[in-house]
Amino acid sequence: MTATDRSIELITAAAQAAADKLAHDIIAYDVSDVLSITDAFLLASAPNDRQVKSIVDEIEERLSKELGAKPVRREGDRDARWILLDYVDIVVHVQHSEERVFYALERLWKDCPELELPADAKETRGKAAEHAKLQAEEDASEFGEVR
Repeated sequence: MTATDRSIELITAAAQAAADKLAHDIIAYDVSDVLSITDAFLLASAPNDRQVKSIVDEIEERLSKELGAKPVRREGDRDARWILLDYVDIVVHVQHSEERVFYALERLWKDCPELELPADAKETRGKAAEHAKLQAEEDASEFGEVR
């Protein structure tokens, strides 16, 4: 079994929405062969809680306006460290970068086929590492100036 056309349409729109809000490391997996509850997972991350919420809000708005889809469940809003949107056909995970590294969902789903994503979404690969490196350099520079 493979992800349905509807699932791929939802994943594509959600990935583009996430990319438009500068999400990091966007990736999608076809989990239809191993899970009966959904066809695909979309993973994305952001370096701060505010951006996590912004990405989720954009995905929700875009899928609602363009495809008439509303999530049946939205979890994790309070802390905005890991927000899950369940659209039944797909599940979207938007995580704070630290949670993304800690939980490493990619490890769990690495044997599942990756779904093709829009170019903007593909270009986000490696952005979390790039951001972390810049942040570390900035922090080191600040620390050096304080001395």
